[in-house]
Amino acid sequence: MELFDFFNLAVDKPILLVVVILVSFVILVNGWTDAPNAIATVVSTRAMSPKAAIIMAVIFNFLGVLLMTLLNATVAHTIYKMVDFGGDSTEALAALCAAMVGILVWAIAAWAFGIPTSESHALIAGLSGAAIALQGGFSGINGAEWMKVIYGLLLSTFLGFGSGLGVVKIIEFLCKRADRRKANRFFGKAQIGGAAAMAFMHGAQDGQKFIAVFMLGATLAKGEIAQTTFMIPIWLMILCSLIMGLGTSIGGYKIIKTVGMDMVKLSTYQGFSADLA
Repeated sequence: MELFDFFNLAVDKPILLVVVILVSFVILVNGWTDAPNAIATVVSTRAMSPKAAIIMAVIFNFLGVLLMTLLNATVAHTIYKMVDFGGDSTEALAALCAAMVGILVWAIAAWAFGIPTSESHALIAGLSGAAIALQGGFSGINGAEWMKVIYGLLLSTFLGFGSGLGVVKIIEFLCKRADRRKANRFFGKAQIGGAAAMAFMHGAQDGQKFIAVFMLGATLAKGEIAQTTFMIPIWLMILCSLIMGLGTSIGGYKIIKTVGMDMVKLSTYQGFSADLA
């Protein structure tokens, strides 16, 4: 869909314009509250200043959304097919708006208390709740796609913990005779690369999830309820990239402090290990 076609569709269906505004705010809040997790370690170990780390995160979140979506858009398709908003398209768009409002309320409340949270899981839960309300039951949930989320949630928890622990132990073994000052300088620089990669992959994952909501809204507005595949236009990738980058540039210092300073105390090699894992 070309940008001009999308604009005309939003004019014909004003509720689509409301969806676009709400999704844009959700992406902004994601960049504001979720992206800081990616640079929390590099700031807590003082490998980078908060300002420099945020600028780096803005750049690499942007590149992650744009480049990885061009290469592989399967995450967007998973989110798109996770729920069934079939039925009256106007009611479906209203339900989609309700899901976005719920995500915004939760994300801003979590940020206010400095609670690290995942807008990805809030998005999935919000869409599911709206689909259940719209369909009057669980017929609106695609269990096969939902299981991918469950697998991801469980695996990321246990594999993240296990691999983080394992990488630290390997580095300690390999560097046990190294000069501590030289090692700290090396891992300080290596940690910058690790944080950049974290920010890049955050954009690659989360950007696609919100792109899928844009596409879902456009599909509903056109009345093409049964459409299950789509092509993501370049302009939409760029738009989501820019909005997420803007959100990241706002800051998120409360999240950085909670994740990188209050929850754990890390040295540079431990911060590098966490990012690499």
